[in-house]
Amino acid sequence: MAGRNGCGSWIGASPTEALLAQLRASQREIRYLVGTPRGLLSKYEQALLDRPWQKVNDAVEVKLLPQDGEVLVLAKSDGRQAKEQAIRRRKLARLLRKLRAMRQRPPSRDQLLLRLGAAKTEAGRAFQFVDVQLPKPDEAVTRQTFRFRLDKQKLQQAELRDGHYLLRTNLNAEDPEQLWKLYMQLTQIEAAFRCLKTDLKIRPIHHQLEQRVDAHILVAFLSYCLMVTLKKRLEPHGPGLTPKAALEKLATIQMIDVCIPTTQGCWLVLPRYTEPSLDQHLLLKKLNLELPQQPPPRIETAEAKQSWQGLQPLKL
Repeated sequence: MAGRNGCGSWIGASPTEALLAQLRASQREIRYLVGTPRGLLSKYEQALLDRPWQKVNDAVEVKLLPQDGEVLVLAKSDGRQAKEQAIRRRKLARLLRKLRAMRQRPPSRDQLLLRLGAAKTEAGRAFQFVDVQLPKPDEAVTRQTFRFRLDKQKLQQAELRDGHYLLRTNLNAEDPEQLWKLYMQLTQIEAAFRCLKTDLKIRPIHHQLEQRVDAHILVAFLSYCLMVTLKKRLEPHGPGLTPKAALEKLATIQMIDVCIPTTQGCWLVLPRYTEPSLDQHLLLKKLNLELPQQPPPRIETAEAKQSWQGLQPLKL
C-alpha cells in the first residue's frame, strides 16, 4: 500500500530498493517516508544503540540515524510490543498443544508430515521458534524419533525486537513527532481500503456505464463515512469495539410480520421486531439509539391474500 499527497511526498510500506532509486532519480523533488523490512534493523542495530530515544507521545519513542542521504527512524511502541507478543504466544501455545497431541498418539509418518504442514501454516512465523526432530523415512513415529523443543533463546531475541520497526525518509527529520504523524497516515489509508474491500464489499463492480460505476463508488464512500461515524461514537465506550462487531451484534434485531388468517377471509398482520438482548440493549444505550414502539396490528383485506401466498399459517 502506498500513496502520494499533494505536496510531492510519497508514503509507503516496505518498497524495493529499485523503487526508492527511481524516486531519488526523479526530476521532481519527491520526498518519501517508508517502512523497511525488519532484516535491515540488524544491519544498523549497533549504530542505533548509541543514539538517544526521543519521545513522540506517551506510547511511542523514536531514534534518528542519518545514513547515506536518508534518515533511519527506529520507532518503539509499547502497545504494539504487547500486541505482537500476545499474538505470538497464543500461536505458540496452540502449536505446542498440537505437537504434544501428535506425540501422545503418534500417527504414521505420512500423516505426521501432513499434520505438521497444516500446523506450520496456521502458526506462521511462530513455527520458527520450535525445533522439530522428525523420524527418518525408514523409522516408525515414536516418542524417541519424533521430538520437539521450544528455542527459548531465539524467542527471547525476537521479543526484544517486538514493538520496534524501522522507517526511512529523505524528509527533514528535525521533528520526530511530525514524521510519526505522517507515517500514521499510512495506517489510516490501509484501514480505509480494508474497510471498503472487506466490510463494505465495494468489489466486484458489475456496472458497465460510467455513471452507474460512479454511483456505486459514491454509495460505498457514503457507507464508509457512516462506518467512521459509528467508530467515533464507539471509541469512548470501548476501544476494542469495532463498527463491524457492533453491526454484527445488532444484526439479529430483525423486523418480521406475523400473519394470522381470520374466519372472515382477512389477514391479521402483526409487525414485530425481535426484542434486543441485554448486550444489544446496552450497546443501543451507549450509542444513544432507541428502538421505536412495536407497530400496531393491521388487517389486510381478502384481496391482499395473494401477496401472502406461500406463507404457512401460524397455528395457535
